[in-house]
Amino acid sequence: MAEGALPQSESIGMPPWTRRLRRIAAEASARTVLSPREREVAELVAEGMSNREIAAALVLSERTAQNHVQHILTKLGFTNRGQVVAWVSRGR
Repeated sequence: MAEGALPQSESIGMPPWTRRLRRIAAEASARTVLSPREREVAELVAEGMSNREIAAALVLSERTAQNHVQHILTKLGFTNRGQVVAWVSRGR
């Protein structure tokens, strides 16, 4: 829905709505981009777990947990774990 409204809001000059629609579309896209495991790891990051704690909870190596976190940051265009926490708290 947001993707269809975006061109219309741009064509009639509605910058606030255009920005909001872009954000909504990006968040919807991110939900489909993250794998189920990455979504699970993002939830644990939001709970404040370290890579070591995530690894223990999911029975992974710490390096694998670190890789999942890095992939999440990259896919969502984030630079730190705090942004993941905010993203999860907004309901993804």
